[in-house]
Amino acid sequence: MEGFEKKLKLIKASDPHMDEKAYRDRIEYEIGVILGMGFSGYFLIVADFIEYSRKIGVPVGPGRGSAAGSMVAYAMDITALDPIEHGLIFERFLNPSRISMPDIDVDFCIEGRDKVYQYVIERYGGPEYVCQIITFGRLKAKAVIRDVGRAIGVLLSEVDEIAKMIPDTAKNLAAAIEEVPMIREKCSESTEKTQMLEISMLLEGLPRHASTHAAGVVVSDKPLNEYLPLYKGKDGETLTQFDMNYVEKLGLVKFDFLGLRNLTVIKNCMELIRNQGKTPPDFLNLDYTDENTFELLQRADTTGVFQLESSGMKDLILRLKPGSFSDIVALVALYRPGPLDSGMADTYVERKHGREEVVYLFDELEPILKETYGVILYQEQVMKIAGVLANYSMADADGLRKAMGKKIASMMEEHRNLFLKGARENNRDLKKASELFDLMEKFGGYGFNKSHSAAYALIAYQTAYLKANFALEFIAALMTSEKGNSDAVIKYMEECRTHHIQVLPPDVNKSNAQFTVSDGCIRFGLAAVKNIGEAAIESIVENRGKEGDFKNLYDFCERVNVGKVNKKVVEALIKCGAFDSTGNRRSQMMAILEDALDHGSRIQKEKADAQLDLFADSNMGAQVLVSTPTLPDMDEWEDHLRLSFEKESLGFYVSGHPMDKYEPIIQKFASVNSVSIHDRTDGKTIRMAGTIKPLKIHKTKKGDMMAFASIEDQSGNIEVVVFPELYAEAHMHLAAEEIVILEALVQKKENLVKLIAEKIIPIEKAPEEWASGVIIKLDAEKSSLTTLEQLKTILKKYPGECPTYLNIEIDQTPPLMMKLANDYQTASTSCFYKEVEDLVGEGGIETTCAPVKEKQKPRKNWKNKKNGNGN
Repeated sequence: MEGFEKKLKLIKASDPHMDEKAYRDRIEYEIGVILGMGFSGYFLIVADFIEYSRKIGVPVGPGRGSAAGSMVAYAMDITALDPIEHGLIFERFLNPSRISMPDIDVDFCIEGRDKVYQYVIERYGGPEYVCQIITFGRLKAKAVIRDVGRAIGVLLSEVDEIAKMIPDTAKNLAAAIEEVPMIREKCSESTEKTQMLEISMLLEGLPRHASTHAAGVVVSDKPLNEYLPLYKGKDGETLTQFDMNYVEKLGLVKFDFLGLRNLTVIKNCMELIRNQGKTPPDFLNLDYTDENTFELLQRADTTGVFQLESSGMKDLILRLKPGSFSDIVALVALYRPGPLDSGMADTYVERKHGREEVVYLFDELEPILKETYGVILYQEQVMKIAGVLANYSMADADGLRKAMGKKIASMMEEHRNLFLKGARENNRDLKKASELFDLMEKFGGYGFNKSHSAAYALIAYQTAYLKANFALEFIAALMTSEKGNSDAVIKYMEECRTHHIQVLPPDVNKSNAQFTVSDGCIRFGLAAVKNIGEAAIESIVENRGKEGDFKNLYDFCERVNVGKVNKKVVEALIKCGAFDSTGNRRSQMMAILEDALDHGSRIQKEKADAQLDLFADSNMGAQVLVSTPTLPDMDEWEDHLRLSFEKESLGFYVSGHPMDKYEPIIQKFASVNSVSIHDRTDGKTIRMAGTIKPLKIHKTKKGDMMAFASIEDQSGNIEVVVFPELYAEAHMHLAAEEIVILEALVQKKENLVKLIAEKIIPIEKAPEEWASGVIIKLDAEKSSLTTLEQLKTILKKYPGECPTYLNIEIDQTPPLMMKLANDYQTASTSCFYKEVEDLVGEGGIETTCAPVKEKQKPRKNWKNKKNGNGN
């Protein structure tokens, strides 16, 4: 009870009027159930390895799943939520009337999970008593096609072509064929491919290989081989030969050790805050009403915030405008297909903002449903309603909750009778009680486990708090966590632009392995550079720490361990700009790379020889005097080459982007980028600028060529389908990584977005294609009748369909805008722009952009059909 008394003291400090009796009754009840079910050892083991984790500095999550509903778990520091304060129910976790093993899943920092697992092995008997659980990889749609095709000798290129046609979202081959009939057509081209498809459909779903379950760990009271067969993993680790379900059926105790990246982000962010000399927040005493945090949430600035960063979630956040921690708990529960599709989320939003009346069928429902504005959102609410209105015990109420989730008609009918019987005993209006049961049946089936929602809302709030109050350190920690994922790093670089945070390139004299914070900027970590391993980074950072900054490339090669820092490493560092601080050009350093490496090896060898020479003078290890070569005098790489090398070595651009010089055109003519496109609905027409490149050229059954391509801008990339008619017209723009603007239809399925291209043009041609008008600026003082006559000649030389406007500036008065007659409509071409600018000066002509035209959907003609009598 020691832990409980400590928690009680903390609760009293924050709420002097708390109901102490309710807490003491709850802990006594839970202890009785746990002892009676024989699960005390389970709780002690979990508390033990969590305590060890915190002791060695490995962050642990605040809880996960229904375990957060246990006061005992809270008192033992297994969870971090007061279950009474948050209305969480113990029976949702352990049900004394239905014996089942407790299941406490624990989230750990991904960098420390293995340390905790090794502790459990050593603490509880070694690998004979503790091991991980096997899992079986199965033959899924794409894998089975590839495996069967290889086995029966179908050409690899043909197998690959068919496998790539299978949508990533397809549940199985049958669903894939239904969605893409061309798969069956392609397979019917030869006997071998037909056979491949038939066999694949028979084998699909069977086990393919064995691997280690991501989280499951078994702890036994006897050597495990007395209970079940064991298996050696590829790294020599011990695994069960039975999967998770059979392990549980045998009665063995299973624990789930999960790695959660966001805990690692929080840990790294705290370290960066300390390194800046700031005081990191105390998450044990965090202010859950922080103004900055809720301002950030209400504007949906939630990229990087746990559970709240998807585009759909951001849309829900903007509508809901969370103003309290309970709103965040609700967000986690609402953003699921059931609540979204059923209208539950809409009802919650409308009621929260007072646009829809909150009505309770019974007065007793108000305390239960008040926090969710009368919406039955949580499974715990279903259980409480059944207890208050129909005399259900919490154990029986958990049975009702399960029945609603499974939607089994016979079980639901049984519970309807029990519910109405209890309502009758309590003298409730049976018509209203039946109506309430119908509501519970409808929405209870979508109900979410509040214990899990509240625990994850806690991490969501913590990450939002860090972003709101320590944005620099938080985004740097996010970038470190995704350093191997270039798409994610690009996304966070865009976030830096949004928050006006400068991102500095890697630097051999400033960067560490991870992303760091320096002088209000984020500095790239060396670990983000391709082809650079940990050993190379350690050598660079260690030498720099001992001997100071590297003066130039020759000095660098003289000092680092050339066995670890090889040519590939140095080349990547030059290309990404990591030597720019030495003052030399990248082109110069690349030109002398071989010489610098030879020079460094020779110096290091001579130093080593001097130290080993027994006949050397007493000044052993003195600097060997070798003249440092000079760098050749040559120009720096052109921008496009410099940027392409940056992308080669980092996976993205740092010092600029090829699209930057086209920013005015993009701002005017593009309607979305790779981030905002996710907010567009299915079937919308958009314009997007970016670098387009083909991923696969495909020949259709008719023999026409089409392409599957990708368009990439500063923030990410989107898949593009180019059908034959457009491919024939625009294929030349796919030959190289050309910067284009495309007009396309959005095709959206769940969170996946692809574009069906309708027009692809070089970005320079956008004004010609989509200009809706031309504005020519004239300074009245600097212009004359001759200027007007020359302008008239130019307009007549380039006739077209663009209306022309004159914007005449006269002294200090507002400019005068006038539209010229239709005779002076012009063609919006680059030659025309050049001649006008030569006449009136640079920047003297602007275009207005035509809006994106939505594609008209074909109308159904049922209203116009003649009826059967011919009228």
